[in-house]
Amino acid sequence: MQKINRRNFLGKSALATLAMGAAGSPFIRVARADEPGANDKIRLGIIGCGGQGQVDLKNFFLNPEVDCAVACDVDDAQLAKVLDLCQDKRGKKPDTVKDFRRVLDRKDVDIVLIATPDHWHALPMVTAAQAGKDIYTEKPLAKTIDEGRAMVTAAQRYNRVVQMGSQWRSAPHIIEAAEIIRSGKLGKVGLARAWAFLDWLPSIGHVPDSDPPAGVDYEFWLGPAPERHFNKNRFHFNFRWFWDYAGGLMTDWGVHLLNMVEMGMPGDSPKSVSACGGKFIFDDDSETPDSLVTVYDFPTYQLIWEHRAGINNGLNNRPWGVEWHGTEGNIILNDTGWELVTEPKKANIPSQRKRASGDPRTPHVRNFLDCVKSRQQPVLNPEIGHRVSTLAHLGNIAYRTGHKIVWDSEAEKIVDDHEADKLVSVKYRKPWHLPGMRRG
Repeated sequence: MQKINRRNFLGKSALATLAMGAAGSPFIRVARADEPGANDKIRLGIIGCGGQGQVDLKNFFLNPEVDCAVACDVDDAQLAKVLDLCQDKRGKKPDTVKDFRRVLDRKDVDIVLIATPDHWHALPMVTAAQAGKDIYTEKPLAKTIDEGRAMVTAAQRYNRVVQMGSQWRSAPHIIEAAEIIRSGKLGKVGLARAWAFLDWLPSIGHVPDSDPPAGVDYEFWLGPAPERHFNKNRFHFNFRWFWDYAGGLMTDWGVHLLNMVEMGMPGDSPKSVSACGGKFIFDDDSETPDSLVTVYDFPTYQLIWEHRAGINNGLNNRPWGVEWHGTEGNIILNDTGWELVTEPKKANIPSQRKRASGDPRTPHVRNFLDCVKSRQQPVLNPEIGHRVSTLAHLGNIAYRTGHKIVWDSEAEKIVDDHEADKLVSVKYRKPWHLPGMRRG
């Protein structure tokens, strides 16, 4: 593992002056006789022990070199679940803390898994980079575009290996489909589509405010987000449907599928974005739209995103998927595999099908661990993660402003629209501060 001089780190760390407690460095280990290859062990600290954190941790535990040294969550109930998981998979329980900074203080933590609500992605990631840790962070990269850029900058400045957890980037059948498109065999691709129709997603209903559950540090859970009374509809899984903490289905499912689209396309940025939608299905406390159509104008093609909650019959009779429309044919793709349909007047390539290639979480985590050892950047490095997350954020901004927005990708600024440009960033609640965030 790469070593960092503690004195130099403290001197450079902007968070040291903010009492963030981020200092720390990988440690030198001595192998025990009863633990062959202990010097190859990778010690993990998990920040965020909810459902997604548990799924991710199980995939890390598929790799024998990974141990969990410490688990962090503001909810004792979530911590207990991870303790049981560690006991089951490794025969021992890690230490527990509620403050993520105590994870980063430790010298026995090499990598950090961040599986918190979206509004808590940026601060732990930037602080972990400053502390010399490599990071696997869930998608979207951040709650806002400006936070995402700060995360990219931190990863580059401190030379950290960072993987964003949109596992489809490591799915062999998706990689294969993207290679066909990039090879030119599909001809000129002028249109791409992505959609998610989710009948399993229920209404959250209307719930009154209440006291936080016992064992929850709710003030810390809010962190940089605005002060609010506790409401269970805004907590744990349902945080996704409130602008204070996340971006709804656009940043939850949209990032995954826009990532797939991007794999086959040039990797550039849209010139403009427009969106329309609303709450057409549910009457409940959620703020984000349950129905949305977003149109992205790229320099060489158009991308259309659509999501609907509460129904299942999506485009091409698939509940969710991605489709690239080329002059030689179309490729339709989801978790069952891909299908190439030849343009009837062309027939220069044969129609064909390919089944899915298994759970991509396993190779995605393995790619990250291999890169921790090689010091190469993984397949979904922070720059790519930021780019695909930005697409989702721009869709939400166009929806929230109610009109077409023009995007300057070099400056990461919405052109001639001050109110829309405010949504590129976020104002943190004191005393929290994110180094490298240009606005807010």
